[in-house]
Amino acid sequence: MSRLAGGLIDRSRTLGFTFDGRAYTGHPGDTLASALLASDVTLMGRSFKYHRPRGPVSAGSEEPNALVELRTGARAEPNTRATVAELYDGLEARSQNHLGSLRCDLLAVNDLAAPFLAAGFYYKTFMWPRAFWERVYEPMIRRAAGLGRLSGLPDPDGYDRGFLHCDLLVIGAGAAGLSAALTAGRAGARVVLAEEDFALGGRLLAEADPLDGAPAVAWVARVRAELEHLGCVRILPRTTVFGAYDHGVYGAVERVADHLAAPGALVRQTLWRITARRTVLAAGATERHIPFADNDRPGVMLAGALRAYANRWAVCPAPAGRPVAVFTSGDDGHRTARDLLAAGVPLLGVVDSREDAPRGAGYEVFAGARVTGTRGRLGLRAIEISRGGRAEWHDCAALGVSGGWNPNLHLTSHHRGRPVWDDGLAAFLPGPEGPPGLHAAGACAGQGSTAAALRDGVRAARAALAQIGIGAAAPALPEAEDAPLRQEPLWHVPGRRRAWVDFQNDVTVKDIALAHRENMRAVEHLKRWTTLGMATDQGKTANVTGIAVMAGLTGRSIPQTGTTVFRPPYTGVSLSVLGGGDSGPEFRPRRLTPTHGWAAARGAVFTEAGAWMRAQYFPRPGETHWRESVDREARAVRAAVGLCDVTTLGKVDVQGADAAPFLDRIYANTMSTLKVGRVRYGLMLREDGFAWDDGTCARLGAEHFVVTTTTANAGAVYRHMEFARQGLWPGLDVQLISTTDAWAQIAVAGPASRALLERVVEGADLSNEAFPFMACGAVRVAGLRARLFRISFSGELAYELAVPARFGAALMQRLVEAGADLGATPYGTEALSVLRIEKGHAAGAEINGQSTAAMLGLGRMVSAKKDAIGAVMSRRAGLAGDARRLVGLAPVAEAGRVTPGAHLFARGAVQDLRGSEGWVTSACHSPHLGHAIGLGFLERGDARLGEVILAANPLEGDSAALRVVPAHFVDPEGERLRG
Repeated sequence: MSRLAGGLIDRSRTLGFTFDGRAYTGHPGDTLASALLASDVTLMGRSFKYHRPRGPVSAGSEEPNALVELRTGARAEPNTRATVAELYDGLEARSQNHLGSLRCDLLAVNDLAAPFLAAGFYYKTFMWPRAFWERVYEPMIRRAAGLGRLSGLPDPDGYDRGFLHCDLLVIGAGAAGLSAALTAGRAGARVVLAEEDFALGGRLLAEADPLDGAPAVAWVARVRAELEHLGCVRILPRTTVFGAYDHGVYGAVERVADHLAAPGALVRQTLWRITARRTVLAAGATERHIPFADNDRPGVMLAGALRAYANRWAVCPAPAGRPVAVFTSGDDGHRTARDLLAAGVPLLGVVDSREDAPRGAGYEVFAGARVTGTRGRLGLRAIEISRGGRAEWHDCAALGVSGGWNPNLHLTSHHRGRPVWDDGLAAFLPGPEGPPGLHAAGACAGQGSTAAALRDGVRAARAALAQIGIGAAAPALPEAEDAPLRQEPLWHVPGRRRAWVDFQNDVTVKDIALAHRENMRAVEHLKRWTTLGMATDQGKTANVTGIAVMAGLTGRSIPQTGTTVFRPPYTGVSLSVLGGGDSGPEFRPRRLTPTHGWAAARGAVFTEAGAWMRAQYFPRPGETHWRESVDREARAVRAAVGLCDVTTLGKVDVQGADAAPFLDRIYANTMSTLKVGRVRYGLMLREDGFAWDDGTCARLGAEHFVVTTTTANAGAVYRHMEFARQGLWPGLDVQLISTTDAWAQIAVAGPASRALLERVVEGADLSNEAFPFMACGAVRVAGLRARLFRISFSGELAYELAVPARFGAALMQRLVEAGADLGATPYGTEALSVLRIEKGHAAGAEINGQSTAAMLGLGRMVSAKKDAIGAVMSRRAGLAGDARRLVGLAPVAEAGRVTPGAHLFARGAVQDLRGSEGWVTSACHSPHLGHAIGLGFLERGDARLGEVILAANPLEGDSAALRVVPAHFVDPEGERLRG
């Protein structure tokens, strides 16, 4: 074990976990990486391209190497950083990206082929021969793509989404973030404090320097307690702010239950949409590594991470008794050496590239020296130190590398803000063109010392609050280290062997040099040619170093070379949480009809219709195929009476003195001449003249209309009408309200429909003379107010009966019981579709955005006596002259098929798009006729009745001979619906 004394872990409890099937132990407060390192496990993964052994490089979310798969079965989660995975009892983790065992990865043979897999090899290799792409290259690339494995099973966990509004959003709870939140909280501002770690404190948890002479964690605990007591501050630990969006909106993911074996009653993660008036970004900084020969072995990590493991988790990455070294180009590496020495870690010394390196207090300093090589197949065993032309090998089990710090400024660039280079810090700082209202503070803004970060957090909070009129006093800050740190940039150590810049994607200094020779010198080209920074760490550990290496090759400065564009997400975000748990039946909001429960109890099969769940058909015992049920239901409507819930049709109540002229402008045909108590079929056009929606318009009073729309367009039509009312004709006296949810509506169709309604409708004369086809009026059912419309979608004698929505199920049950002897049969959307195709009614498949009124046979409905939306455009030559017409189609062979979507060709014509004369829009099996039928659009279709044409489906190599017939297969004269 390599566990040290001290640390911030809870040693009173022991947690058991497994890694690659082997059992280990850790403590609360550990991460998976710290617990494995404490058990002398440094090998945790393999690199993407060459499958080289990899261990953790960092101690945070910037980790490019230690990616593991957590949990098993449906809860398996690939590509999780072991450095941030909070340890819990029973955690199961597995390494990934290897064939065979982690130690003996058979795909490590790729490393031997490295000369053939240099930068840009895929652009060159996969270009030829062209025939290889689909059969060889694409399958090979798809098999190799990605690092982890998905279970392929439905995610069993719950996810949620939430909305937060605040005066000040503080991102990061380190020294700067805590001081900013404290300043704003004491001023009474509404504050949201988001921290990606499970503990507040940020870098303070990883340092040994005191605050006010006491451990920094004591100050952190006091500040947290005060923030919680203030009541205006919401603290969100385990929360990563991953993106900055317009209007002060930030996306964040809270890992609510990722630290638990199973979420239980909790959601696993929550997606927060945070709207902040102002924001303080206190995201800290990421340490830079220094590329040198073979610098990617397990055991080589950032010096700051080495210090964090020792101070926070009481872990030494080297086995007990083995020496540790530090390679640095600045003063920060000596801080790591001092902390390791204080923790009792054997220290080989500090390799400092500066000739004027400070003297070590109790450790050897190799001034003016560099690490030029390493040894160890699966873990670091020795390092080569070169100084003054001499090179010596030294026993070493862990090496901390410190090449400076890069501010974590990604969020400041999400609005295409460009960072600015600072020569003094040798780093990019947030530029002036970032997201509006965002203030960077602390190490993120280049203020690296603890005291400077504390002060800068207060400054940023006060400045941000002042912009929104909130005055804030500066709180008393603790005494903290404030020593300036000298840093001389060392971008890489030249050598003959490979020096790694991007560990995960296996990008080396030589790859960057090759990209330079091949003229890929712009940073965006460099990124794509070498895959530099395209790893899961989003270039946090590699981009600046890669840019500096390229700058050295081109002879340009680093700011002249520039940076790539940062974009969300800051770290990986699961698709499950982006959907907010909207998977399976919750994939989209589902609206249930008033009769849904009643239909479910009768065994109905449901289908999605727009936002609604509608009964598709009602199977009965003994029916083994869906078409048996559908045919039975359709026959019942033709022979007796059928009942269908049509509540989903959009219903808009239109009232006012100008209601009639308003509807005249909305509909292509005239509605102002409609008599009270009558219904008229109506057609709406888009502004470009194409047919958009059809439905009915019922006049219940002189200034009162009820408009129905198709189910799919209900919302869109209502918005369209409201826009016209408010924006186009605001002077009209007309009011609209959507009543789709207010009324349950049941279609009662079939020869016995009048007889059934006479049993339930009270005191109304439903005779053909008193209540003719296309009549409407108020009635009463069981003492309830109701509305009755005599309209037919089936071609049979039919009505639609509407009652308040809460009584819809009771009405359906009442109708079924009252019509039992009449053969009353519930029918679903499938039978509804069969009935309307048999009757030749156009529906969504025909009114699909590319058909005109003339094509639908409704050209005469576009009134020439008035203006209406789309009317003028519908008369354009290209639309009015379209010769395609809606026709019926029947197979020549009785057992033939009619395939929706098939193109229509004259016999003998070339079957390509130029020869296509139309297409099949709808098709079904007609139980009334006993064979397949269809509807379609055909050139000059009204003049080609009786002609035999071919319906071709080139994608499936299918074709069938069809006869062109009238679209009305059943009762073309309309005698049934008027009887």
